[in-house]
Amino acid sequence: MSQLTTEAPATVITAANAPASVPATEGAEARKARIESLKPLVLDAIVPTASYYLLSKGFGMGTMAALAWSSVVPGVRTVWGLVKERRVNGLAALILTANVVGLLLSLVAGDPRLMLAKDSGITGTIGLAVLASVFAGRPLMTAGLKPWVTKGNAARIASWERLSARRGRFARLERTFSVVWGVGLFGEAVARILGAYTLPVDTMVAMGGVIAAVTITLTIVVSGRLAVGPMEEMVEADLKAAEIG
Repeated sequence: MSQLTTEAPATVITAANAPASVPATEGAEARKARIESLKPLVLDAIVPTASYYLLSKGFGMGTMAALAWSSVVPGVRTVWGLVKERRVNGLAALILTANVVGLLLSLVAGDPRLMLAKDSGITGTIGLAVLASVFAGRPLMTAGLKPWVTKGNAARIASWERLSARRGRFARLERTFSVVWGVGLFGEAVARILGAYTLPVDTMVAMGGVIAAVTITLTIVVSGRLAVGPMEEMVEADLKAAEIG
């Protein structure tokens, strides 16, 4: 009597029935890389700025105290970069410098117009520092630009490095991004000073937030069209060329 075969047929793993854990793992790694790439920007710029407004506007803390406390993180990261890594953390040092300027300006008192004009000190300092970094060959705004263009993707980061090393159009666009932001921030400071001494005080008090919002919006739009968009196109083209090659 013949025996019945009870062994199950071998399962062939194809792309259709491959375990879902592989793409899930890759997605998790991509998200982790994106978070890591954004960490310097968050710690050096967003956290100090947000903590200043939270302490001063949210909790009613005085300007000097709010600026001092919001300088802790960039101060620590600046010292850490110098002592541990033997380099200057440009973005952290910039925010720290701007806060010190703000502390010094907070000592100014007297004429209401001067009090309004001094608010431009921080943005003006940042704008000039960003422009100076472009001429020095180390654009400060790259810390925020690179994570946006690469999106934490390893292939896109490698493409960024290749394009940046060629020092051609890609490097010019990188500098353009910082120039736009430097001009925008410094222009906002100039607009505040002009408004403080030409408009009625009450009008300028109400216009302060409007000037900042309009400046940031225009700067985002202009920098996106002049730099971010073209850079993303170049990265995509480089990735396609690498696949073909």
